[in-house]
Amino acid sequence: MRIAQIAPLHEAVPPKLYGGTERVVSFLTEELVSMGHEVTLFASGDSVTNANLHACWPRALRLDPAIRDPIAPHMLMMENVARALDQFDVLHFHMDYWPFTHFSRQNKPFLTTMHGRLDLPELQPVFAAFPQVPVVSISDAQRRPLPQAHFVGTVLHGLPINLLTPQGDPDGADRSYLAFLGRICPEKGVDKAIRIARAAGIPLKIAAKVDVVDVHYFEDVIKPLLGEGVELIGEINDAQKPAFLSGARALLMPIDWPEPFGLVMIEAMACGTPVIAFNRGSVPEVIEDGLTGLVVENEQEAIAGIERLNNFSFKAIRERFEQRFTARRMADDYLKLYQQTAELHQPRLLDAVNG
Repeated sequence: MRIAQIAPLHEAVPPKLYGGTERVVSFLTEELVSMGHEVTLFASGDSVTNANLHACWPRALRLDPAIRDPIAPHMLMMENVARALDQFDVLHFHMDYWPFTHFSRQNKPFLTTMHGRLDLPELQPVFAAFPQVPVVSISDAQRRPLPQAHFVGTVLHGLPINLLTPQGDPDGADRSYLAFLGRICPEKGVDKAIRIARAAGIPLKIAAKVDVVDVHYFEDVIKPLLGEGVELIGEINDAQKPAFLSGARALLMPIDWPEPFGLVMIEAMACGTPVIAFNRGSVPEVIEDGLTGLVVENEQEAIAGIERLNNFSFKAIRERFEQRFTARRMADDYLKLYQQTAELHQPRLLDAVNG
C-alpha cells in the first residue's frame, strides 16, 4: 500500500529524548517499510526514517527557540498533505482532531489515531460534529469518555522486538532499585513513587523530563523529596533504557489520571521488568496482574506488592512482551484497519466518479 504517516511537529520522529507519540509513529513507519509498503512520513526535517520524508518544518518545534506560534507549521503541514492526496492509498494521522474538517470532505481514505486523553469537556462538541470520522483508540479505556466517536478499532502500541532487551544477570541478582520513567508532573505520581520506595526501603531512580509547565511543581513538590535514596537521573534515550530498566526490581507507575496507554509499561516488559501500576485507564489492558506486574489501587497496595516481586519471572515477562507488544503486531493491526477503511471508502469514490 501507499501510506502517508502524518506526525506532530513538536518532536522529531523518532524524538531525541522524550516523546511518546513520535516514537510510536517511528516504530510503525519503519515496520511498514520493512514489510514492503511505500510509506511517506510527514514530519520535522530532523526526523530519521527509511520512509520517504516530507519535511514540513526544518526541525522539531520544541528544539526551535524561534517558534512562537506552533499552529502555523502544523497548518502548513495539513496543506502539504492535501496537495499530495493522489500519491497515497490511505492517510494515517497522529494529529488528534486536526484533520477532521478538511479531510472528511475529501475522497481519500484516512483515519486518525487518538494518542491523548479524551476526557476533556471541550472534546465533546468536536466529536459530536464529526460522528463519521474514523478514529483509532490506543486502549479500550481511552474510548469511554467519547461513546459518540466513530472508533473503528483499538491498536495497542508496540516496540521493535530488539529495541530494548534484558541486560545483566538473567536471574535478576543485580536488580537493586525501583525505577520511575517518563515525565515529572502531578498526574504521573512521582511523589507517590518516592513514598512507596521509601516505605519499602529500596532506592528509587527517576529518569524523567520536566516540561516548562511543570517547573513549579518540580521545584515546590518533587525537588525537596530528592536525596536519601532517591536519585534524579534526568531524561534518557532508547540506548540508555535497557540498562536502566534491567537494573530495576520493578517500574513504579502510580498514576493519577486516565492513562491512554503508557508506553513505559511495555518498555519495562521488554527488559523483563515487572510493573507496579495504579488501576487507572489502560493499565489493566496492558499489565497482566501477577504475570507481568501488579495492578494496585493505592500506595498501600503498591508497598505490599513489592514483597511479591521475587515471585516474578523476568524471562516470562519478556516472553509476554514478544507475544503482545511488538511493532510487527502493531503494524499488522493497522494494516487491517487501512484495508478496511479503504474498502468502506470505495462507494464514496465510485459515487464521485459516476457523478
